[in-house]
Amino acid sequence: MKLKKLSSMLLASAMVISLAACGSGDSGNDGKEESGAGEDTAAEAITSIEQLEGKTIGVQTGTTGDIYVTDEFGEDSVERYNKGFEAVQALQQGKIDAVIIDNEPAQVFVSENEGLKILDEAYTEEEYAIAVSKDNTELTQKLNEALAALKEDGTFDAIFDYYISGEGEAYAIDESVERDGQLVMATNAEFPPYEFHDTVDGEDAIMGVDADVARAICDYLGTELVIEDMSFDSIITAVQSGKADVGFAGMTVTEDRLKSVDFSDTYCTARQVVIVKE
Repeated sequence: MKLKKLSSMLLASAMVISLAACGSGDSGNDGKEESGAGEDTAAEAITSIEQLEGKTIGVQTGTTGDIYVTDEFGEDSVERYNKGFEAVQALQQGKIDAVIIDNEPAQVFVSENEGLKILDEAYTEEEYAIAVSKDNTELTQKLNEALAALKEDGTFDAIFDYYISGEGEAYAIDESVERDGQLVMATNAEFPPYEFHDTVDGEDAIMGVDADVARAICDYLGTELVIEDMSFDSIITAVQSGKADVGFAGMTVTEDRLKSVDFSDTYCTARQVVIVKE
């Protein structure tokens, strides 16, 4: 499969990222007045996390960035957006003072938008894993077995190298595999380079690290992959209700989420970072 222009842009921007760093519409203002960000704060360049106190911070709804920022700075400091790039647009427009999001998407957003930068200090570190219903321990075991096998044979590293370092090719589905049943994957395809929409062979497709790892897992398990794109904060509900078998979307393991779903073994250590104006 040959990816078109968007993937080229993503790969070019992602080449600066280390593998060691390894997850629509208006913002959820909830009736709050627009923040004081913009002309009054433009001259006050944010250079450290300590300066975020009293500022308005954009996050993607339901993410760990949303959870951490709300806990640390309070509800009045948070502006929520359904998509990460919408928060970045709000930052550029002076509606908010900063955006907290995962490192790899942050790298992509900053590379595609002039006048933005990422603070050197990480806001927090976290681990990504695959969400599974608590009623489906057999699937969790199979996922862990598949992840271990893909790491052992180099497939896992090859997928990361392609999307993170820009080396090699996208994962090629093994057409010789006999398949029995489906694995329905709930994701939010607004999170490059982990999942994003792209044109492949003239058709829209969801690509990225998580999507290709899921394809490789399905090759290993002998199942057909079905990807359901939805809002991030709907993913756990989809897994709980049985609408989806797994939640695979750069999802961080947290104590709160563990109350609702189980997780596979972790497959990536990631960082939450802060995007600000230069």
